[in-house]
Amino acid sequence: MRQIFLLILLFIVGQWLVKALRRHDAQTAQRTGAGANGANSGANAANNGAGSSNGQPQLAEPMIRCVECGVHAPQSDSVSVAGQTFCCAAHAQRHGARPSGRDAR
Repeated sequence: MRQIFLLILLFIVGQWLVKALRRHDAQTAQRTGAGANGANSGANAANNGAGSSNGQPQLAEPMIRCVECGVHAPQSDSVSVAGQTFCCAAHAQRHGARPSGRDAR
């Protein structure tokens, strides 16, 4: 008898948790929808791109590792020279000016 009561109690608590999560998701969606119509609509449209129109979340932008300093930077901000990626143009120039091969000795 005690096990049946425990199962019923677990079922009720599980249902309550599912409903609470759904309410929280609905409130978050309402706040997000209201923010897009407000003053931040330009910023949201610029950040979300085409994926925001169908409600799908954007994937994180790939990060690259700078050959010169080792810092990770977004791929859109990176500079690519001769198949190597850098966090800024200054690092690409500094790496290109470095002697290599027989010149390094």
